[in-house]
Amino acid sequence: MSWFPQWRPYQGETENRPVATNEYLPASHSIILGLQHTFAMFGATVLAPILMGFNPNLAILMSGICTILFFILTGGRVPSYLGSSFAFISVVAAATGHAIGAGANPNLGVALGGIMACGITYAIIGLIVMGTGTQWIEKLMPPVVTGAVVMIIGLNLAPVTVKSIAGNPFDTWMALITILCMGGVAVFTKGLLQRLLLLLGLVLSYIIYIIATNVLGLGQTIDFGKIAAQPWFGIPSFTHPTFDINAILIIAPVALILVAENLGHIKAVGAMTNENLTPQLGKAFFADGIATTLSGGLGAPGMTTYGENIGVMSVTRVYSSIIFVIAGVFAVLLGLSPKFGAVISTIPTALLTGASIVVFGLITIAGAKIWIQNKVDFAQNHNLIIAAVTIILGAGNFELHFGSFNLGGIGTATFAAIALNLLFSLKKV
Repeated sequence: MSWFPQWRPYQGETENRPVATNEYLPASHSIILGLQHTFAMFGATVLAPILMGFNPNLAILMSGICTILFFILTGGRVPSYLGSSFAFISVVAAATGHAIGAGANPNLGVALGGIMACGITYAIIGLIVMGTGTQWIEKLMPPVVTGAVVMIIGLNLAPVTVKSIAGNPFDTWMALITILCMGGVAVFTKGLLQRLLLLLGLVLSYIIYIIATNVLGLGQTIDFGKIAAQPWFGIPSFTHPTFDINAILIIAPVALILVAENLGHIKAVGAMTNENLTPQLGKAFFADGIATTLSGGLGAPGMTTYGENIGVMSVTRVYSSIIFVIAGVFAVLLGLSPKFGAVISTIPTALLTGASIVVFGLITIAGAKIWIQNKVDFAQNHNLIIAAVTIILGAGNFELHFGSFNLGGIGTATFAAIALNLLFSLKKV
């Protein structure tokens, strides 16, 4: 079997079927869909580095490079976008002593060394899976576990998203308007317009916001002056890693969380595409590990497959992996253009919140879809308890502290799901 699949043009318009991973759309459609994926990842990929004290422009640049690298290393068989991982936020704060969201991190090099160690660990796990097969991974994380893990990725991020506009009535209404714009495009349009619901919905709500604020003076106006002040082209500054054993011990275990997260994402994509992507798990782990190592080596956050882009695929029903190469190219251009970055930075928090509500909701539903398509039997108490406990731990952001290591809500819920599954499986022996 060749490394890359034999791509063929999409010809399923008459039966209205999804676009498969090894199919491609006309160039004009593909470019616009790739741009939509770039917009979908932008908010989270910028927010994560800002919270950790990283350079957001460099994070965007590396997300594009790493996405293209992931495409190459997986042979274009896994449609995924790599962006800044939120799993690193708490451990980076612990390893560097830097308060979350407190500006530039003066101990960034220490964090980068830990991120590189995490990436190497992650890549080694990928090589082991490639050599031994995926059976033990699937036994460790059956559909009841992966479905729950995917759901909590959306649910865990929901409170933070909603709180970003709490106490501001105008922003609250604008977030709802953004949701209505996206929902309207999804329901009342067809074809390409329907597939661009996130991008078009965001553009519509942005226009409404400008009218409401810059014209009618109802809220915080958008400052377009900072766009003119930025150059068209500029290379972000790089930072060299410093290898500190304490930081490595704190950050490297995040590799286990990334494995669970990536597994859940691939299972979700497989469920949506009706393709068996499980044989690609080892390649995906390895590719993500190499990407994280490269990103940390140049001064950017660790990378992970992005749930936001899975949500986009869920609603557009376009799973062509070629779209993600285009999205990666757009991200590289964005990372190299301070002016374009300034344009995106003018998107108000209220609009990003509305878009996040839609996307995070789609991620959550993707988890439920894994249960449905795999016919998970919730009449069985072991499935019921695993799902119930995992969801509440994740949604409630239940954290566990081991000295200076803080296992966040997603990590705690993931390991709880795995542990409960192993424990309850003893009954069958």
